[in-house]
Amino acid sequence: MLVISFVTTKGGAGKRTLAFSTGVAAMQAGQSVGILDLDPQNSAVFWSKARKRADLFVESLELNAVASRIAELSAAGFPLCILDTPGSGAIAQPAVLASHVCLIPARPNVFDLVAGEATRRMIRDMGKTGVFLLNQCPPMRQSARVQDGVRALEASGVLISPVISARVDFQDAARAGLGVTELSPSGAAAQEIRDLWVSIQKLAVPDAPGDFAQAA
Repeated sequence: MLVISFVTTKGGAGKRTLAFSTGVAAMQAGQSVGILDLDPQNSAVFWSKARKRADLFVESLELNAVASRIAELSAAGFPLCILDTPGSGAIAQPAVLASHVCLIPARPNVFDLVAGEATRRMIRDMGKTGVFLLNQCPPMRQSARVQDGVRALEASGVLISPVISARVDFQDAARAGLGVTELSPSGAAAQEIRDLWVSIQKLAVPDAPGDFAQAA
């Protein structure tokens, strides 16, 4: 089983909407997906109720139970588990330790990037892989500030592609219990999320060109 987590110690970076849409994109690519909602606000559970369908497994869970629940889902045949961690505050250590890859959503501003770098160091110190996922970027990517940040993170090897733009599709999809690839399949936001899912697989299981579940 491949386990990925969306981790941030700073609120407002769009972590939850990214987790939801990534789970849907993986499902549409043929994976059975389990989403564990580790946030006390239970946002993923509320999203699942709005979804009104049972094609994704979504469950609220205490942080200290994450390792045992992942083992149970793996035994049940789930090839992918996505951890939606608490939105702010202390780093979710049990989720990090259970993950193959930790995605650190950050908006393209100095405050998010500084907080994200501290998070990435903590993840690294736990012996895990943490990468930035730039989110809520201006759709017209001429912004010199964004481009400078992208180049710096790419050069240090800690940025996963693509850069995710600020688009209303993400909020509209979340309210409807959907992923952006369901809300507007041909839209730019949907393509970014599909590209992100491809990048996650390459990062997590670089030597598995086909079904990553066999190697994870």
